[in-house]
Parts: sequence; structure tokens; C-alpha cells
Amino acid sequence: MFRLSNLISSVVEGKKERVLDGSIAIWNFTNRCNLSCMHCYSKSTLDEVDTLTTSQIKKTILEMKENGVKFIIFSGGEPLTRKDLFEIADFCKENGIITYLSSNGLYFTKGNIGRIVDTFNYVGVSIDGDEPTHDYFRGLKGAFRETLKAVQLANSTGAKVGIRFTITKDTVNSLEYIFDLVEKENIPKIYISHLVYSGRGLDNLKMDLTKEQRRESVEYILKKAFEYYENGRDIEIVTGNMEQDAILFLNEFASRYPHLKDTMRSRLTSWGGNSAGRKLLNINSEGDVRPDPFFPITIGNVIKQDFGEIWQSGELLDKLRLHPREVSGICSDCEQIDICNGGSRARAYAITGDLWSEDPSCYLTKRERQRDEV
Repeated sequence: MFRLSNLISSVVEGKKERVLDGSIAIWNFTNRCNLSCMHCYSKSTLDEVDTLTTSQIKKTILEMKENGVKFIIFSGGEPLTRKDLFEIADFCKENGIITYLSSNGLYFTKGNIGRIVDTFNYVGVSIDGDEPTHDYFRGLKGAFRETLKAVQLANSTGAKVGIRFTITKDTVNSLEYIFDLVEKENIPKIYISHLVYSGRGLDNLKMDLTKEQRRESVEYILKKAFEYYENGRDIEIVTGNMEQDAILFLNEFASRYPHLKDTMRSRLTSWGGNSAGRKLLNINSEGDVRPDPFFPITIGNVIKQDFGEIWQSGELLDKLRLHPREVSGICSDCEQIDICNGGSRARAYAITGDLWSEDPSCYLTKRERQRDEV
């Protein structure tokens, strides 16, 4: 995740660097879901049966704690379909693990919203554009209205709430709408995810942006981030799954605050770009562990193995943890790879069959890949 709003404010105001003290696990606790979203990497349906038991999950949480996992994002499917979800989240809190909820919001009610926001440190709800776009993308007519009600309900509690938006050819025309919605509803955070080729996202590869569309979209996102900061608007912007955004961001930051360019670049290299297998991991509903939710290779299974055994060894993890990584193609002579770390290995593999080839979605020009041009 690239927290550009936080970077702007912390560097300009001379605040201490925000360091991720520990790893983040995105855990798909269930593959059951009440929607059929076009970009879903889990290919979830309502017919799924949960594999992981409550006791197995708690055992694994303790093992994860011992191995430096400090954050767990509760995902799915739709995580609120699990009856033991609050029990699991409470167990995380008892063990000092911060919990985030990623939901479609359709199970939020006046009766349970207090429990939801009291349990989770952050609640993210997915909206994919205006009403026609969202309903089409989510595969359910009326989904937008119910999801917006859920966002409004959660936001009315004063808790940390955000909108999650995946940018594709089908949703890109709603990007401006999403920002207007965040501003109108005073939503404190917006997370914009680029498409990664996995699950239904791989089946629908044709819906990914062109490089020109991606660049235009990122430039708009950056414009909004600087606008919010300079106008004192307290809306946090985060992008995901496109670490190259950080290099375009640095270019824009340097044009506005040239005297702080080196400080920002230092922050960005410390952040380190793509963190799959390094400070990020995924556990799916079957207990399979991967370096990120989209990764094509499983490195172990928590039902069969201790999490520490999985997370502390293996040639693949060793290669992923190199910084910067050894990546071929345009990355091999890129002078900015210490910032982005080569981008998505899942996208590279989906297109070339080679984990260590360049990220095919990189939109940077040759000049922008040269450090002295930024």
C-alpha cells in the first residue's frame, strides 16, 4: 500500500517517518460471498463451506504473532458471513494484533454497526463507481444503494471508515465520481486498487487499463492528494498494487517542494515498494499461504504446517526479500527500482510465465526510470 497523503504531510511538516513495525496479513477467512464481482481474485460464491475452524485460526494467529505479524485484514469472500468473525477479531485484539475489515457492506445494520466499528480498527467498504457501474460490476441490481447506506451508517459512528475502489476499464470513468462521493459524504479515507491478474481479474484481463489510461488516472489521484493537503481537507488517499505510482508521486512532489525532494526520496526507498513475501502475506480460506493475495505460488498451508515454518524459510521468500529485487526487462537497468521494487510479481507471471520479469503494467517513461530526471 502506498500512503501518499501521509507521506506528503509527514515530509512537508517534518514529522517522524511512519514505519510498519511488523507484517500485514490479508486473510480470506471465507470464500463465501453474496456478490459475484468481476475482479474478485477469490471467485467467491454463496455456496462455499468454510474450511478453517475457529480453533485452527486461533492457533495460527498465535504463530503469526510469534513471527512478527502485527496487522490482519479480514477479507473474503464476505468476511461477515462467518459467525465466529467477532470472536476471531477479539482474539486478535487480545494478542495485540491490529484488525481491519474489508467488506461489501451489505450485512451492515443499525443493530450490528456498533459492534463492527468497536471491534475493527478500520472498516473499508468497496464501491466501484456510480450506481449503474457498481451494480454491473458487483453483479447485483440495487447493490450500490445498500452499500452506500452501509458506508453512511459506519461513518455516522465517527469511526475510521474508508471506500475501496478498484480501477479498471469498466470503472475508470467513475474515478472522479468516487472522489466527489468521498468529499460529499466526508469519508476519511479512499483506497484505490489497481487490477492484478488473478481470480476473476485474470479471467477478465481485457478489463485492465491501458498504460495511457493508468497514467492519466494516477495523475488525477496525485492531483487530489496534493489538493486535499494544501486545502486542509482531511481525506487520506492510498493506492495499492501499483508501486510505480510512488515514482510519479516523487516527480510531482519535487516540483512543488524541491528543497524536500531528497528527504522524500529517502522515505520512499525506506518504504521499499512491493512488499509481497517481505512485509505482506495472504492466507486463503483453505489455509494456503501466499506472498500476496494474487501470487500464483503457494508457499505452505497453516492446517498442515506451523506458520513460522512457512514464513521463515524458502528460496522464493529469500528472493522476494531482496531489496531491490533482481528483475529483468526494463527493471534491469531502472534507477528507480529501489523505490518500487519491481512492482507486481503476480502480474509479471500472468503475462510472461516468469516471476522475475518486468511488471507489464509499468507506465513509466524511460526518462522517469532514470533517477536524475526525477
